Amino acid sequence: MNIVVYLGARTGKNPLFREKARELGTWIAEKGHRLIYGGSAIGLMGQLADAALAAGGEVTGVEPRFFVEAVLQHQGVQELIVVETMQERKQKLIDLGDAFIAFPGGTGTMEEISEIISMTCLGLNDKPCIIYNINGYYDIFSDHLDRMVQEEFLTPENRRKILFVRSIEELEALLG
Repeated sequence: MNIVVYLGARTGKNPLFREKARELGTWIAEKGHRLIYGGSAIGLMGQLADAALAAGGEVTGVEPRFFVEAVLQHQGVQELIVVETMQERKQKLIDLGDAFIAFPGGTGTMEEISEIISMTCLGLNDKPCIIYNINGYYDIFSDHLDRMVQEEFLTPENRRKILFVRSIEELEALLG
């Protein structure tokens, strides 16, 4: 399975995020899945890719040329796909993915997973859309989705398609 992970190019201040990024990368590799991610060597992205590679996993990065020119790409991945724009990167990640996971990150992570959520709600994506809610990072987002249902901007059926997990064990129960 090609698992797309959206996550921060920064590590954040909580060391738990780095630990869990490494745990996720290791799990993806050990389960025989392929990691597909943004391609950077920095931040949580680098932690995730390093762990997957160290565990013998296959890793594909998708990196815009301007990041490659700034030498932010991961040198150790088996495949680095260089695109021209962030829009092309998002589309390539969507095209390659069999499942999508939002790990803690910033505005880019939210933008990317929001597109997957919208596609899922519109019936354009039937692949798992998972929010990895480490240490309550996405609690407010989950609450906001519930509010959307209360205000009738999101159907309960579509809300159920947006899956939240708090651990590798819960993730494994969904993806195997």
